[in-house]
Amino acid sequence: MLHATDLHVKLGRKTVLDGVEFSAHAGHLTAIVGPNGSGKTTLIRALTQEIPYQGRILMGGVDIADMPASDLATRRAVLPQASKIAFPFTVLEIVRLGLLAGSYGAESSLPQRALARVGLDGFEGRFYQDLSGGEQQRVQLARVLAQVWDPLEGETPRWLFLDEPVSSLDIGHQLRVMQTAKDFAQAGGGVVAVMHDLNLTAMYADRIVLMSDGKIQASGSPNEVICDDTLSHAYRCSLRVNTAPEGIAPFVLPHHAGRVA
Repeated sequence: MLHATDLHVKLGRKTVLDGVEFSAHAGHLTAIVGPNGSGKTTLIRALTQEIPYQGRILMGGVDIADMPASDLATRRAVLPQASKIAFPFTVLEIVRLGLLAGSYGAESSLPQRALARVGLDGFEGRFYQDLSGGEQQRVQLARVLAQVWDPLEGETPRWLFLDEPVSSLDIGHQLRVMQTAKDFAQAGGGVVAVMHDLNLTAMYADRIVLMSDGKIQASGSPNEVICDDTLSHAYRCSLRVNTAPEGIAPFVLPHHAGRVA
């Protein structure tokens, strides 16, 4: 279990997280949603120690502040919103960075398997800078998968932290990435993902944490959180769940959460 108690984060003079209590369970995909500026990315950055925070964060009952960086690197991998690469690395070299951080350095075929998992077979020799934004995002996902390839190490779960993992992807690749995250959780690992698409969140998340103004406004199953009043209050606009919009404009929603070929 991942559990954070009384988390406070200040960026400059602004309080971004204000006494947040957060928990996520191995075997579950926990999605963090909310409007822009609600504290979603700040929360995931605090959970992964990318920024200073006050409070306690326990992973498997151990305070992560007391865990050596090498141990943390084998227990959890982090996909940020964006990754800037200054040098002309190939796709294979990028994915191999995950092997350096994790515990799979001797498994030379793992980067290719990770790329196949995200639908990038045959991309190994291409330069990262030559790829589209969506392809770069999937390369980075392959990198973090290579770092924590097995969701369980014995009986100890590994964790994926994903900050907007589908933001640059078309709908088909969104489904593929979300299914990959879901598979990791169903195999015993833990997944914490910042999401904007409420439809994908409802399809794949086991638990949803809804944030607003630096605090958690609601948490629970998709059916408990994805409801008219709760969403309308958090997003400050009128939202209706499972109701077709008025007028003739078409709208498209994914209807199948299974594996995409």
